[in-house]
Amino acid sequence: MKNAMIPEEFENAEFSTYRTDTPTQAGMLVKIREYLDTFDERRNTQQNSFGFIAKFGEQKLREIKNPVERSRMKAQHNNFGLGKTHLQIAAAKELIQRGYGVVCISDVAFMEELSRSRAYNDEGEAVNRLLGTVIRADVLVWDDIGKAKPSEFRLDMYYQIVNERYKAKRPIIFNSNEDSETLAERIGDAAASRLLGMARGNTYAVEGQDFRLGGAIG
Repeated sequence: MKNAMIPEEFENAEFSTYRTDTPTQAGMLVKIREYLDTFDERRNTQQNSFGFIAKFGEQKLREIKNPVERSRMKAQHNNFGLGKTHLQIAAAKELIQRGYGVVCISDVAFMEELSRSRAYNDEGEAVNRLLGTVIRADVLVWDDIGKAKPSEFRLDMYYQIVNERYKAKRPIIFNSNEDSETLAERIGDAAASRLLGMARGNTYAVEGQDFRLGGAIG
C-alpha cells in the first residue's frame, strides 16, 4: 500500500464507505465494480482501462465570459464531489490485494514534479526515474488528469506515458473534470485519443450534486 503512493486523505477510502445517495453515485459504483470483475481477463488487452470524465468540461466552463451564465452552467453540469477519486482508490486497494503493483498519481503534483526534475543537471535521469515508475507499474491510477496547466513539455510527457503503457498493455484507471473534447485540449489530441481508446467501453461521463458541500465523502 505504501508503494502505491495513495494520498493521505484517501487512505480510508473503501467501497464500503462510498455513499450512493443518488442514481449517479450508485451507477458509478456499479460501473467500476463491473470493470474490476472483468479486470483479470481484460488486463492484457489494449482496451483494458477505465475512466470517469465530465459531461461538460471544466475548460468549457472557464471559457464562458458571462459570470451568471458560467455559474448556471456549473450548477447544471457539476462534476466535482461525486466520489470519483474515492472509487478509484478503493479499486486500487482491491487490485493491490490481488497482487498487482499499483501506482497512484495526482495530475498537478506529478506534472509539477516532472517539471522540477527537468531542471536538474543530470542528463534527464530524474525525469526518467519518474517516468519509469508510472510507465512500468502494473496499474496506473491517474487522478484529475488534464488539471495541470499545459505546456509543450507536459504534452510530451502525457503522450509518452499513455503511449508506452498502451504498447505494453498496462491499464490506466483515470478520472478527469474535462470532457472528451476538452481533455484533448489539456493533454494533447494524440494522448487523449490513445487514452480514451484504451478505456473504450469503460469511459463514463458523469455529473451531479457536489456532496462535498453537504459534508459527504467525495
